[in-house]
Amino acid sequence: MIIEALDGISDRELDACEACGEWPPREVVHHLADSEMTSALRLRRLLVEDQPEILNYDQDAYARQLWYDRTIDASLAAFRAVRETTGELLMRMSDADWDRAGTHSESGRYGALDWLEIYAVHAHDHADQIRRARATVR
Repeated sequence: MIIEALDGISDRELDACEACGEWPPREVVHHLADSEMTSALRLRRLLVEDQPEILNYDQDAYARQLWYDRTIDASLAAFRAVRETTGELLMRMSDADWDRAGTHSESGRYGALDWLEIYAVHAHDHADQIRRARATVR
């Protein structure tokens, strides 16, 4: 979905915003890489640790401080690789694994199903955001 949304993207489209205050596609890709890495560690902690504390992170601070104006190739590769390795884990999880939970620092009980509910749609939503931003240039 992300690859298709980025297919043939121009430099102008890469830096276009769908609305004031929204991230352009370039920043969305970096966010997806950072988010995917964070989510992967969350799932791994849920699978390995007893009652892990899952900490929130400030996605806007990441965008401000991790140079989201850079090229997207490495972040896109990181997103793909992390998603693939996490997919391998998901395919092997038992019912007991799906029942495991910890505590999220902001929302309380946080289990593997909560994790899946959040991250299953995350990249799809951002792919739509990329398409909308690109449409503002055309």
